[in-house]
Amino acid sequence: MQKKKRILLKIGSNTLTKETDNISRGKIEDLASQIAALQDTYEFIIVSSGAIAVAKQFVKLESKRKPIFVKQALASIGQPHLIRIYQEIFREYGLLTSQCLLSYSDFKKEESRANITNTINVLVNNNYIPIINENDTVATDEIKFGDNDKLGALTASLLEADLFIIATNTNGIYTKASMENGTPKTIEEVLDFEVLKQEIVDSKSSHGSGGMQSKIEAAEVAHRANVETWIVNGLEDNFIVNSMENKRSFTKIK
Repeated sequence: MQKKKRILLKIGSNTLTKETDNISRGKIEDLASQIAALQDTYEFIIVSSGAIAVAKQFVKLESKRKPIFVKQALASIGQPHLIRIYQEIFREYGLLTSQCLLSYSDFKKEESRANITNTINVLVNNNYIPIINENDTVATDEIKFGDNDKLGALTASLLEADLFIIATNTNGIYTKASMENGTPKTIEEVLDFEVLKQEIVDSKSSHGSGGMQSKIEAAEVAHRANVETWIVNGLEDNFIVNSMENKRSFTKIK
């Protein structure tokens, strides 16, 4: 049997909510449909944000303490709901899922790195799709490092992914000049990171904590590990398949 190519898909809160105030079950169905269609050729590992966004649908928390504690409490409430939604929808497509919560400190210890690799390989080899998120309840790294972009890059590097896809709300990275004149034009292929950094017009997403700057930094981490990165518009239906078939503009960082 030919070995399947490994894709690490990072999907952020803004994409999962389709830029609304609620997690979009339709977007998760879109993910499941594509993975089911591609599963004979590709194996998937997902780094998914969205726990805080889910919790905000159910509760409103007040605290006199720092906002970070409210976010961590919301993550604790929302994470089980997020995984339940994934499980319910993916099961309809014959897909099995599992939950993995990681912290950045896990990537600094050799023993932890080996444990992550071995555990996720067992899951994937038994046809489970790991749904990874940061352990927000005890860690503050997501707020510091961006909307799971760096976590996705570190995971893609550690697990030797063939492809790292960052699903965002733009058609990849736009040139600075095109942004300034109001006619966004996608940089379709990147060969020089230093040149790319000069093109960044950074902005934060409405629900996520990242922006294009954090995506470039994540792509650079993956690049150092020899992992190709695609930055694609995850708001569109069938975005993975369409990107593979070059039906949509996106940024490819070889």
